[in-house]
Amino acid sequence: MSHPAPSRPVGVVVDGYSIGKFLPAAFRRLGADVVHLQSTPEFLASVPPPDLGPYIANVVHGTGDWDRTAKELAAYAPVGVLPGQETGVPPADAVAERLGLPGNPAATSAVRRDKYRMIESLRAAGLRCARQLKSADAAEIVDWAERDAGYPVVVKPLSSASTDGVSICRSAEEIRTAAAAVLGTYDIFERRNAEVLAQSFLRGPEYIVDVVRGPGGGRHVCGVWRYEKTETGTKRIYDKDILLDPDSPEVPVLVDYVDRVLDALDIRFGAAHAEVVLTPEGPALVEVGARLNGDMVPAVHDTCMDGNQADLLALACVRPEEFQRRYAGHTMYRRHREALVVHGQTTREGIVEEIDEDVLARIAALRTVRLAVPRLRPGDRMRPTTDLLSSPLRVFLVGDRPEDLLADHRRIQGLQDGVFRLAEPAGARR
Repeated sequence: MSHPAPSRPVGVVVDGYSIGKFLPAAFRRLGADVVHLQSTPEFLASVPPPDLGPYIANVVHGTGDWDRTAKELAAYAPVGVLPGQETGVPPADAVAERLGLPGNPAATSAVRRDKYRMIESLRAAGLRCARQLKSADAAEIVDWAERDAGYPVVVKPLSSASTDGVSICRSAEEIRTAAAAVLGTYDIFERRNAEVLAQSFLRGPEYIVDVVRGPGGGRHVCGVWRYEKTETGTKRIYDKDILLDPDSPEVPVLVDYVDRVLDALDIRFGAAHAEVVLTPEGPALVEVGARLNGDMVPAVHDTCMDGNQADLLALACVRPEEFQRRYAGHTMYRRHREALVVHGQTTREGIVEEIDEDVLARIAALRTVRLAVPRLRPGDRMRPTTDLLSSPLRVFLVGDRPEDLLADHRRIQGLQDGVFRLAEPAGARR
């Protein structure tokens, strides 16, 4: 298939299902167009399809032949190939390598997607990390926990996301239950879970470190956030993310560790979203995605910091010399205002009949709220929150005083269940 030579720079986004939706606008702000690469013959049924409206074309990889797909994309003379979600990481590596564009080695793509191989790569590099075992046998995991790791242990899928299927197990019975809930099922990217991953529990506060690396070695830290979670049974449920002052004492410790993690995993170019626990012995990786932070909203991040990952990533592709000039010294974000991301939680279950716009408007009208996003629509099933996938509401707060954000956080907790009206169970109707 032939295409007219582009008159503007072109970026390629692979599988722009979720966080990738912010990349087309970032490229357009730099005078560039974007092509979408669909890495599967059909869209994934497990997640909402990407909006193809902002793209000038959708190229479908349906043959298994990456040389052929790369040749089709070459007609657009792209300046970069970027993943729009986790499934886009290996295809982006494969295509960028074939087109001679900045990227990460296709030969090591698996260590950036498979969580077992990811941690083993850190161990081989001499970096602090969890002890771990992968197995299809719950009895083997129990034996490992009791002989080696000790309780609690974390049981999770090998390559999912959003804390899908993650359990903290404090007994043999909890391990068996958690393993049974994962084995033989499919993760959110429609991959069958033939094995589960068990890891030693990392004790300490957990943080986000977001980074963009450019083609000339420049690196910018786009934000460091601290997670706060609540515990319910075997689940640790996200409550809020708090943006740290870059001068906080833990920030340079975390950033230095993440720089070495990215080197060990061959993340030489692009965005990275790392989750790290600061244990008493020092930082240890939970996992890292070679992609944008899933909670990154450019308009919100721009109000509390000096930029956002999407715009910086587009800059690294479209104007690599400018990126290198600005970020050659391994630079750090500046925090202009306090910021908080609230992850709604619920114990309710049922079919969403209606969004109560009045309640949603009351949340949006709170002084520090910048954006309130319901994650369920009428007809969707609400279930008790156990992970990010089952969080029904996300709210972004920005302000000048942390006490104002925390006060609005408490108000949101009191209002959030009212956002969703659930249909009465059939048996309750008269």
